[in-house]
Amino acid sequence: MSSALPPKPRMLGNKRTRLAIVASKYNERYTNALVDAVIDELGEYLPQARVDLIRVPGAFEIPVTVKALIDLEQPTVVIALGVIIEGETAHADLVARSVTDALQQIAVQSRTPIIHEVLLCRTEEQAAQRCLNEDMNRGIEAARAAAAMVDVFGEIDRNGNLRMLPSNV
Repeated sequence: MSSALPPKPRMLGNKRTRLAIVASKYNERYTNALVDAVIDELGEYLPQARVDLIRVPGAFEIPVTVKALIDLEQPTVVIALGVIIEGETAHADLVARSVTDALQQIAVQSRTPIIHEVLLCRTEEQAAQRCLNEDMNRGIEAARAAAAMVDVFGEIDRNGNLRMLPSNV
């Protein structure tokens, strides 16, 4: 685990933008802490942004919900949040790989940044370190990455043409 959060992005106070958080309800203690950290941190960098929160049953349902949101609502950035804790079978690894692959494919095909904080933790202690620790909460990291990507895509798409490109590229 990295011992430092990414640097704070610059405040984008004049950016009216739309973000979406898709968060698993599973392992709720941890995912709720991630959601709270994301929302608090986004308020610092994107105070005028609209942030929609969609809760899904588990991590496996995150990609299909992200895809539907992007197709229907076209958010500027999506933040995917979940906590998968390894059990005695390979199920956690299978779910984590599936979610990761699907989110990357959706992001590339839709040209929409997806911040991936669906965490695969080996133990509850690892989950607590990454979600409940105020100094190392991965929700803070996700919010900072989202704000940075709003800025990056704003620079790339100065003329508003990014979404108009053919989707089969």
